[in-house]
Amino acid sequence: MQVLFIEDDAMNRRVVRDMLSVAGVEMSEAPEAETGLAMLDRQPFDLVLMDLRMPGMDGLTAVRKIRARSDAVSLVPIIVVTADTAMDLQDRCRAAGADDLLLKPVAMTLLFDAIARAIAERPSSAAAVLA
Repeated sequence: MQVLFIEDDAMNRRVVRDMLSVAGVEMSEAPEAETGLAMLDRQPFDLVLMDLRMPGMDGLTAVRKIRARSDAVSLVPIIVVTADTAMDLQDRCRAAGADDLLLKPVAMTLLFDAIARAIAERPSSAAAVLA
């Protein structure tokens, strides 16, 4: 399974990469949304983890851009990973096209559960890795 984590904080990327490596999941990293969107043009990913608050383009704008595409990339599962606790955040993330939302700090079991839910309707070997 190939995961792209779009997150500006290097420590957050490292923690999630370490969690995913336990399950044999490969993670690519983008320190801002623009770089992440460019990476989606060059390489297929099975899932995107998206921070909300980043310099430049914010995460919800990036999610909307992914969903607005006219190719297969528009269908990639997207899980928002954020420290934001706004009351309407879940609704805003869903409206933008995100599949799920995780609050930081992320617990490994919650991360794996969210990934499993996001890919449940997509047959892939990745589902077996996280089961």
